Amino acid sequence: MTDMPQSSGERHIEKIMEQLDPESERYQVLDTAKKFKSSWVELGDKLLQVSSRGHFREWGYQSFEDYCVQEIRIKKGTAEKLTLAYRYMEKQEPELLTQRNPLKPLPDFRSVDLLRQAKEEKGFSDDEYAQLRKSIVEEERSHPTVLKRFKEVAAGHDTEEPDPLIPVKSSLSAARRLDTALVGVPEVPAEFRDNVVNLILYLEETLQSLDISASSRMEADS
Repeated sequence: MTDMPQSSGERHIEKIMEQLDPESERYQVLDTAKKFKSSWVELGDKLLQVSSRGHFREWGYQSFEDYCVQEIRIKKGTAEKLTLAYRYMEKQEPELLTQRNPLKPLPDFRSVDLLRQAKEEKGFSDDEYAQLRKSIVEEERSHPTVLKRFKEVAAGHDTEEPDPLIPVKSSLSAARRLDTALVGVPEVPAEFRDNVVNLILYLEETLQSLDISASSRMEADS
């Protein structure tokens, strides 16, 4: 059986790898990127470390985006989805990470990111979230099928009375991403980091307060 021809991206990555120590972290990230389609979890994990620890600067890049585009050959949006999907799996589905089976790949990272959005940003109900999760994790639906279902449910929310929890959840998610990204930025004034941390705490308290208010209204209506 002949080998599949390599893409220009794979040849580019291998050319860089030839100049590196196989034991180095930079080499390991590139090696994982070569196996991207079958091991997105490993790549998401490694890219999160590269971003948060600022390794891309040690390797000659001005930004994490430049590193991803020029060395790993993936777009900024793809890198963001990979890292967010990995963080979400680590937080919400740790058992899937520890029970990985080479014969049963994990869900598409794009579908996992939709699951994250449903949980953190789009205000899906518990039942809607459970149905979406079932289609991704248990039924192993294709990403186009999952995306279609996600859009249908999200569109239904757009016609309903705005949920005050949604903008708070979305802001909290963005603030947490900013806090993680700032770790890799050198010499950020301490007061700036403190402001972000305080903002996260404020949003968490606001979300908790809104959750309590919503629960109280439901009990009063029942």
